[in-house]
Formats: sequence, structure tokens, C-alpha cells
Amino acid sequence: MSLGEITQQMQERIGEGAGIGKVIKFDFGDEGILRIDDSQSPAVVNNDDGDSDVTIKVTLDDYKAIASGEQNAQMAFMMGKLKVEGDMGLAMRLGQILG
Repeated sequence: MSLGEITQQMQERIGEGAGIGKVIKFDFGDEGILRIDDSQSPAVVNNDDGDSDVTIKVTLDDYKAIASGEQNAQMAFMMGKLKVEGDMGLAMRLGQILG
């Protein structure tokens, strides 16, 4: 699955909004950015870099493994495969928000 496909899938999942009123950014390094801006209505999902309330740094492959259930996000965090910058409380809620 490409970054473009993930972005489109996330836009469909979020729809009008996730009800969090925050900006979440997934930084896939050289593979790009996925940014979810739920601070406006409707929510905007795109690949533009910008400010966020929380940034999740993870490789695209690890993101796919977490999203598919092959990898546990908490284990990925403990193994250093997933790094969080910003609002840790928001990061902890991502599973229920995006799942």
C-alpha cells in the first residue's frame, strides 16, 4: 500500500472528523508525511508537513504492520520503532480514534 492509498483510506476513515480537535502527524522519514488536521471541520487529511499536536515517527513498513495488527504499537514504541513527540496523551488515544 502506497502513502497515497494510506492517505485516501485515512480520509475515508476520518470522514467529517474524529472529534478530537487536534492535529496528528505521522512522519515516515524519506517516505513522506501523513497529517490529519481535525482542528477544523471537515477534517483535512493530506501529505503536507506542518505543525501538529503530536508527531509519530515511524517507518512506513512499521506503520503498515501496526495498522494491520501484525505489530503491537506499544511494543513498537518500546523497541524504538515508533517515536512520539508532543502530546503523549493524544498518542495513547490514537488506537481508539483511528482504529
